[in-house]
Amino acid sequence: MAAYIPDEKITAIKNASDIVEIVSEIVSLRRAGRNYVGLCPFHAEKTPSFTVSPDKQIFYCFGCGAGGNVFSFLMKQGGLTFPEAARALALRYAIDLPTRNLSPLEKKKLTERETILTLNDRAMSFYHDCLLSEARGKQAKAYLLKRGMTRKTIDEFKLGFAPDGWDHLVRYFQSHKKPPQMALQAGLFAPRKEGVGHYDRFRNRIIFPIFNEQNQPVGFGGRVMDDSLPKYLNSPETPVYNKSRSLYGLNRARRRCRETRTVHVVEGYFDLLAMHQFGIENTVATLGTSLTAEHVQLLKGFVGEGGKAILVYDSDQAGIKAAQRSVAVFQKGLLAARILVLPKGHDPDSFLMAFGPDDFLKAAEASMGMIPFMMETAIENHGLTIDGKVRIVNELKPAIHAIGDPVARSLRVKHLAERIGVDETVILQKIRHAAPAAARAGWMKGRQDRDNAPPPAPVRGETYRLERQMVAMMLQFPEMIADIERRRLMDHFTDPALAEIGKDIVAHFARAGGDIAGLLSRWEDPGKKAVVARLSLTDEHWDRDGCTSLINQFADSIRRRDKALLKRIEAAEKSGDVNLLAALLREKQHEARRTVEKQSGSTH
Repeated sequence: MAAYIPDEKITAIKNASDIVEIVSEIVSLRRAGRNYVGLCPFHAEKTPSFTVSPDKQIFYCFGCGAGGNVFSFLMKQGGLTFPEAARALALRYAIDLPTRNLSPLEKKKLTERETILTLNDRAMSFYHDCLLSEARGKQAKAYLLKRGMTRKTIDEFKLGFAPDGWDHLVRYFQSHKKPPQMALQAGLFAPRKEGVGHYDRFRNRIIFPIFNEQNQPVGFGGRVMDDSLPKYLNSPETPVYNKSRSLYGLNRARRRCRETRTVHVVEGYFDLLAMHQFGIENTVATLGTSLTAEHVQLLKGFVGEGGKAILVYDSDQAGIKAAQRSVAVFQKGLLAARILVLPKGHDPDSFLMAFGPDDFLKAAEASMGMIPFMMETAIENHGLTIDGKVRIVNELKPAIHAIGDPVARSLRVKHLAERIGVDETVILQKIRHAAPAAARAGWMKGRQDRDNAPPPAPVRGETYRLERQMVAMMLQFPEMIADIERRRLMDHFTDPALAEIGKDIVAHFARAGGDIAGLLSRWEDPGKKAVVARLSLTDEHWDRDGCTSLINQFADSIRRRDKALLKRIEAAEKSGDVNLLAALLREKQHEARRTVEKQSGSTH
């Protein structure tokens, strides 16, 4: 890490950062004693096991084992390298970072994302200025006003206009000496067919900047103002833009999502703008793709425990297909979802214009869960004839099969059986034995994986438990470290990872006090960080008497271990087992040598 950023700069960034503030932008947190808890953004869970400590400036999930400091969180959540996470925080807290010591390759990798974000920001300003220009943006501005957009919405969402023509942005970047290859990588330019030069990707379109959670423009969407195709054009995937993790308007929706514990998901840019314009700010929009597991995981972090998503569609058929596609995704993410299908001929934009926000919110409140919605729609479409019931079961089969919780799945089957008058066991059998081929293959693979799985790791014994407690005590009650050092207890640790962590705690705390977040910055290994984060957040009550008792208990265990080894050596001698005796003597010599080496090393 020091090869990228000086240690003093890392310390300055760490001291300036507030992990609760950073995590709160992604996860809905609530106070729980001295800490904060929320639903983990890294795995699906129904009850919060994700803990953030403002005192120690660390996080740990007791469900999946992810843990670390503020750098670790940004690295795992955003897929960043350590230097990228450090630079993002430095930019946020106005800390200047040097780059002069980087090699050309390191500097290129480090600045690629920053360069693309800078180019996107300049492109956004260019498009916005074009829209507001009397000469260039008159027609586009008239179109937006006709669609009901206010000047406030245009400014807040930085809407823009890409003029008709092949190279307006190209020439703008040339005049400002911006690198064309990076603009190409950012998705702003496209290469000419003849292989020489570039042209603007977006031409004669309304431009919608797409922001990340840090309010940085990561991509763009463009819409034509007539009936030409394609109606919408989005940025391609880039180092800063991933469609599977991006949602339009999320940067502006997160506060209201937390407050209401509800998020509305719409399908288009104008639908989202209308929702926000009418005060329904807990709304996001998909970007021309179906909802993904990453989207659901992201939304779950914003709405928090017990929150829900309301999927808003503009026709029955679209609602059915969307529900079918989304059931499995929401089940995997463990986020409750409802379906709101607006009256025929209406999308959220037109519905709000015609009836206003109060009627929309009433309709949203009355929306149905995904499976009940699909059930009632199938009954309405197919009727309750014999053939109709067969079609209903076949249509609902994939959605019910996708329900991961066996209790919930059983209850849905029971409800369907009662609703259409078919024996429950018959429906259950049909769902089990007539699942899609992909699902059957998944079952078979799961069975094979279980059959071929290695035996479980052996349960670690009393010695390992005591060593973990000793490390936890060092982290949470560092006043006892001097006593541990004086008695050379760490020389007798049997677990290499815990021994290394203990050694690093001693070295770091001697220099920086009980700074656990700083300790985590010493390592790149996420496993080490997770162990320290977990042990730092255990609920044990530490006082001097309890610590002294644990130290004495550990010292006693060392003596018992030594006595046990001696007894085994004596027994091997008496039994005449030469091979066992040789192995035990080697073990005793190894222990003695290791102790001497550690003691010798500590004197240098």
